[in-house]
Amino acid sequence: MSGADPELDRLLDERIRAVPDWPVPGVTFRDITPLLADPRGIPAVVSGLRSALAAAGVAGVDLVAGVEARGFVLGAPLAVALGVGFVPVRKEGKLPGDVHAESYDLEYGTATLEVQVGAFAAGHRVLLVDDVLATGGTAAAAAAVLRAAGADVAALAVLLELTALGGRDRLRGLPVAALRAL
Repeated sequence: MSGADPELDRLLDERIRAVPDWPVPGVTFRDITPLLADPRGIPAVVSGLRSALAAAGVAGVDLVAGVEARGFVLGAPLAVALGVGFVPVRKEGKLPGDVHAESYDLEYGTATLEVQVGAFAAGHRVLLVDDVLATGGTAAAAAAVLRAAGADVAALAVLLELTALGGRDRLRGLPVAALRAL
C-alpha cells in the first residue's frame, strides 16, 4: 500500500478489479478502468506517483515515456504535473517513420515495442511509466528501446507491482516507484 495517502489507498482498494483468467487462463488481469473513471482517480495517482518518485530519490527528468496503452493514460498527466514532455512507447507498426524496436516475451505470447528515431536527445533523462510491473518483460523491453533511442532511463513508475512475479529482477538496478505492491 502507498500508506502515505489514505484517500489514494481507498481508491486503489475500491477501484482496481482483479479479473482471473484473462486474457488467457492462469493470468489475473488488473483492471484499472474503474479507477480511471473516478474523477478522483487520475489526480490521486499522479500525486501518489510524484510522492513515490521523490521518496525513491528520482528527480530532474526531461521527459516521460508511457508504454501503450495504459502507460499513456498515467504517463501523460504525470508529464504535465512534472512540467515535461511525453513520448509514447508503442506496439509494433503503430508509429510512422523510422523507429527503434525491441521484442520481448509476455506471460501469454510475444510482442515488440517501438519508439521513433529522434524522440530523445542523447542523454535525456526519461521517466518510464506503465500501469503494472509483473514479470518485467515489458518494462525491460521499454527501457531497452528507450536506451537504443539515446535516452538515459532514470526510473520506472508504476501503479501496481506484482512482487511474486519478480519483475524488478529483470530491470538491472533501474529504480522502481510503485504505488501498490501485491
